[in-house]
Amino acid sequence: MSQDVYVLGVGMIPFCKPGAHEPYPKMAATATRAALADAGIGYVSIQQAYVGYVYGDSTAGQRALYEVGMTGIPVVNVNNNCSTGSTALFLARQAVASGAAECVLALGFEHMSPGALGEVFKDRPSPFQWFNEATDELVISDLPLALRYFGGAGLAHMQEFGTRVETFAKIRAKASRHAANNPLALFRKVVTEEEVMASAMLWPGVMTRLMACPPTCGAAAAVVCSEDFARRHGKALAVRIRAQAMTTDRPATFEANDMREVVGFGMAREAAALVYEQAGVDPRDIDVVELHDCFAHNELVSYEALGLCPVGGAQAFVERGDNTYGGQVVTNPSGGLLSKGHPLGATGLAQCFELAHQLRGTAEARQVPGARLALQHNLGVGGACVVTLYERA
Repeated sequence: MSQDVYVLGVGMIPFCKPGAHEPYPKMAATATRAALADAGIGYVSIQQAYVGYVYGDSTAGQRALYEVGMTGIPVVNVNNNCSTGSTALFLARQAVASGAAECVLALGFEHMSPGALGEVFKDRPSPFQWFNEATDELVISDLPLALRYFGGAGLAHMQEFGTRVETFAKIRAKASRHAANNPLALFRKVVTEEEVMASAMLWPGVMTRLMACPPTCGAAAAVVCSEDFARRHGKALAVRIRAQAMTTDRPATFEANDMREVVGFGMAREAAALVYEQAGVDPRDIDVVELHDCFAHNELVSYEALGLCPVGGAQAFVERGDNTYGGQVVTNPSGGLLSKGHPLGATGLAQCFELAHQLRGTAEARQVPGARLALQHNLGVGGACVVTLYERA
C-alpha cells in the first residue's frame, strides 16, 4: 500500500559562483536547518536522509549532516548526475509512501569548479562513453561535451522545424526577467533578446554564452512526511506530491540518430506520461513548471517532451508567450538553471523549494496567481530523469 506524501518544509541558500561560497558542509547544513525551521521540527524528527552531490568523496553526505546532528539515522549518498537532487527526493518520497519512515530529509549540495564540466576518473571506462560516441557521429564540433550535447539537440530541432536561434535567446531573456524577482538567484540582471544574441558566440548560428547555465555552488533541502506524522505533530499540510516517476534510457537514446534523444527527450516524455497517468491530469492543467534548462535549447526541447506543446510547436509556444506570466503555463519562475544557477546536486531540490512556495502562495513577486498544480522536471545525461507533480493540499 502507498500513502500520501507531503512536502512539510523546504530550505535553500543563495546560489553563487565557484570560489564565493562556504565549504560544502556549511552550505548543506544551512539549507538543512532552513528546511527544518520551515517544517517547524527538529533534526531528531528525521528518520532517514538521502543526500545528493556529484563532485565529492564518498560519505560527504554524512559529513554535511553531522554539522546538524548525529542521531544515528540511515544516511544514503546519491549521485545521479544533474538529476541527483530530485533522485534524493524520489527516494525520500518512496520511503514515506511505503511506510518505511514517516519523516525524511532530502538534501542536495554542490561545490563546483570554474569552467565546463569534465570527467574526474580518467583511468576507467566513462559512463558517458556511449553518449560521447553518439554525439561524435551526429555533431561536428570541438566544443566541450555538454555544449555539444545540448547545442546539438537544439540544432536538431532547428534543422527539423526551422526553429530560429533567436527563439533560444527569447527563452534566456525570459529567464532573466523571472530571476530579477528571486533573491536567491545567481544572476538577477535582466537581459534582452538582443543582448543574449550579442553575447560571445560559442557555436556560430546555434548558441551564445548567455544561452548556457553557469557552474554554480549551493545547497537546497526538503522535508517530506506522511499525513499521520503531520497530524500528530500539529503541522498544517499545504503541498502534496501527487505523482512522481523516474526513468532511465532506452535503446532509442543511441539508435534514433537524434541528439534530442541523446540528451533525454525520450526519458522525459516517458516520465511525464507516467506522472500524468498516475495523477489523471492533462499537461494543460499545469499552472507552473520548473524544468531543466541547463541550456536554453533544452528548455525548448523539454516543452515538447513534457507535453506542454506539440512536437514541433515549441517555437510558436515561445513566440506566443505561453511560457511566462499571462500565457499557458509559467515556466521557471525562479529564473531556472540559466539565471538561478545549476549546482548539480542541489538543482532538483531548489526546484522543489520554488514550487512549494508557489503552491503555498508565498513566492512574493514571483507568485503565479492561483497556482494549484506544479510540475518539476530534472534531467541527468547518463542518464536519469525525474518528473514530479505537486498539488496545493
